Amino acid sequence: MMRVINLLFIALFFASTGIAQINVKQYENVDLYVKKLGALPLLNVASIADTLTQNFTDKTLKSRAIFSWIANNIALDPKATRSNDTKNIQPENVILNRKTTSIGFSTLVQEMCSLADIRCLTVDGYSKFNTDQIGEMPEDFNHSWNVIQLGTSPSNWYYVDAAKASGSLDKKFMVFTPSFSDCYFFSEKNIFNLDHFPDNSAWVLGTGSKTAKAFYDLPIIGTASYIYKTQAFFPEQGFIKCNTTKTNSFTIKLQNNSDISDVSIIIGDGVKQLKPERINFTNDNGEIKFNYTFKKEGEYPFKILANRNMLLTYKIESAED
Repeated sequence: MMRVINLLFIALFFASTGIAQINVKQYENVDLYVKKLGALPLLNVASIADTLTQNFTDKTLKSRAIFSWIANNIALDPKATRSNDTKNIQPENVILNRKTTSIGFSTLVQEMCSLADIRCLTVDGYSKFNTDQIGEMPEDFNHSWNVIQLGTSPSNWYYVDAAKASGSLDKKFMVFTPSFSDCYFFSEKNIFNLDHFPDNSAWVLGTGSKTAKAFYDLPIIGTASYIYKTQAFFPEQGFIKCNTTKTNSFTIKLQNNSDISDVSIIIGDGVKQLKPERINFTNDNGEIKFNYTFKKEGEYPFKILANRNMLLTYKIESAED
């Protein structure tokens, strides 16, 4: 009898905590449902939102359906992003053109969530997309994302970035490569804050950089940081000056590290990018450590991968001693 009571208590507890009762399998089922719906080319914004959410009662799953459809059916527009063109960011225009800037993504997410009776706001701010941006603040914000509220507590606000989830632009913002990632849905807040900085500090959920300058001094955060839950890293500065004979030490503290069997690095980008190089590393209870000597002279990106997923990217300036 006591066991039955305990099980009932546990069930009621998870039912009362909103997102707690949602598991990965349910997200997979939502994504599969969205995939089967396809592009829905003949529907307007309201009809798409209704079609996506009508089979779900839980707001987390409704939010997931909206996020998944937008990230899989809307592309980042290279030309508009490059010129910061905001002419076609309205939801109906985004649906018509099937491409937009990050603010167009966030505006569409907000509109569809509102239609599904989910409180959602757009946040403008900053993110880094290539190593040229490390240590270099732009004059104005260069990215937008969303916060979704599922309860009255501050802890019931969640991050969503459908633009980054859709894929990526090349370094010169000329070519978009679609590649869906669910890392940017209800992301781990402290990790998201290593990757984003809002122009309004009220939207720093959890722990984040104190200033935009401090944020731009960080290395670039890859999807593996979300997957393996990066807690800390050394060096903390994203720009490393070194010489061709000195050994440099790297430490990355991960919370989820049980299946990391491969750590590799990539030097350079574009046509100058070298092949991935597997390196020797130690894993002491989630603390990944390795040493590396930058024998190649010049300034270039230094990418660290865990199980072939991008973890961190630094900017290296290496010269002879």
